[in-house]
Amino acid sequence: MPKGIFPNMNVPEIITALGGWGLSVRAEQLAHPTADFVEGVYCACLQQVTGLTYESLRDPVSTSISSLELENEQDLYSAAFSNNLVLYHLTRFAKAAQVEDFSAKDLFAPDKMRTLVLLSAFINFVKFTEQFCDQFVKDRREHAEKILVEREEAVEELEKVEHEIQAIKTKLAEDEPRCEVLRRDNDVLRTKMFEIKNQQGQTLSEIEKLKAEKDSLVRQRLKESLAEEIANTNDAVQRMQGRVVQSPDRIKKRISQMTLDTAEERRTIAANESKARDLQTKVNALLAIEKDVRSCVEQLNTVEKEVRSLQDTLQSLNDAKVQLEDRTIEKSEMRSRRERVQKQLVNAHEKLERAQKHAEDRKQANERTIIRLKAEYEQMAIERRDNDKQLEELRTEANNIQSQMVDHLKKSEAELNELLAEYWKLRHETDVYMETLANKLNMQVT
Repeated sequence: MPKGIFPNMNVPEIITALGGWGLSVRAEQLAHPTADFVEGVYCACLQQVTGLTYESLRDPVSTSISSLELENEQDLYSAAFSNNLVLYHLTRFAKAAQVEDFSAKDLFAPDKMRTLVLLSAFINFVKFTEQFCDQFVKDRREHAEKILVEREEAVEELEKVEHEIQAIKTKLAEDEPRCEVLRRDNDVLRTKMFEIKNQQGQTLSEIEKLKAEKDSLVRQRLKESLAEEIANTNDAVQRMQGRVVQSPDRIKKRISQMTLDTAEERRTIAANESKARDLQTKVNALLAIEKDVRSCVEQLNTVEKEVRSLQDTLQSLNDAKVQLEDRTIEKSEMRSRRERVQKQLVNAHEKLERAQKHAEDRKQANERTIIRLKAEYEQMAIERRDNDKQLEELRTEANNIQSQMVDHLKKSEAELNELLAEYWKLRHETDVYMETLANKLNMQVT
C-alpha cells in the first residue's frame, strides 16, 4: 500500500470530490474499478493540476508516429506510445502526491483498495494545489504576461530584422549592376594592366639600351673633346712655330694650310653641333619616355588602388551575404521561437481559463456553502435561543428543587436527630429494664 501524509477518504467523499470537477462516478465503479475507468479518473486529476488532457497527450504521439512513417504498425505503436506517455505523466503526478510506488499495474489492473487510496492521495493533492497554490498561479500569470511582452518585443525585432534584410536585399539588387560593371571594368583593367606591364618591360629594356648608347656617346664625346684639345694644342704649337718667318713662300704656304685647317675645323664644329643636336633630341626623347614611364607607374598605382577597392567591395559583398545568411538563420530561429511562444501563450490562456472556470465554480460552491451555513447558523441561533429559554427555566426549576432539597435535608436531619435521640433513649431504658429484670429474676445478662 502507498504510504503518505494524506488522509484516506471513503467512497462518498471521493464521489463528492470528483462530482465537484464534473465527473459522474458511481459507487459500483469504485467497488469494481476497470482500466478505462481509473485511467479517465487519473487523467482528470492530472488535468486539474497540470492542464494536460488525454487528447493533448495523443497529439504528439500521432505526430511522432507520422514522422517515423510507421503506416503498417501505426495502431500498435500509437497505443503503446500513448500508454507509456500517460503512465509517465501519472507516475510523476503520483510522486508529487507522495505516492512513490505507482506502477502500470495500478493503471491496467486496478485493485479496489489501492484505487481508493490512490484517489485519496490524488484528490488531497489537487485540493492542496487549489488552496495553497494561488501565488503559483499568480506567478504563472505574471510569467504569461512577461511572455506576451517578450513576444511583442520578438515580433518587433523580427519586423525590424525583416526590414533590414529587405533593405540589404534591395541594396544588393541595386549594387548588382554596378558590381557587374565593376567586374567587367576589373577584367578590362586587369587586361590593360598586363599590357601596360608588358609595355613597361619593353620600355625598361629600351631605356637600358638608350642608357648604354648614352654612355657610349658620352665616352665618344670625351674622346673627341680630348682629341680636339690635342689638336688645338698642336695648332697652337704650330702657330707658335709659324711666327718664326723663314721665307715668304713658306708663309704663303702656311697661310693656305691654315685656311684649309680653318675650313676643316668649321666642318668639324658643324658636325659636332649636329651631333650635339642629335644628342639633345635623344635626351628629350628619353625625358618624354621617362614621363611616359612615370605616368604608366601612376596608372599602375591607380589600377592597383581600383583593384584593392574592388576587392574591398567584393569582401563587403561577401560579408553582406554572410550577414544575410546569419539574418536568415536568426529569422528562422525567431520564427521558431515565436511559434513556441505562441504555443506557450495558448497553453497559458487555456490554463488561465481553466483556473478561472475552476475558481468561479469554487466561488459559486463557496457562496452556496456560505448561504447554507448562514441558514444553518440562523436555525441554530433560533434553536439556541429556545435552548437558552429552556435552560433558564430548567435552571430556575433546579434552583427551586435545590432549595427544596436543602429544606428537606434540614427537616430530615432534624427528624433523624430526633429519632436517634429517641432511639438512644429507648435503648437506655431497655438496658435499664433488662438489668432490673435480670436482678429481680436473679439472671445474668451478657
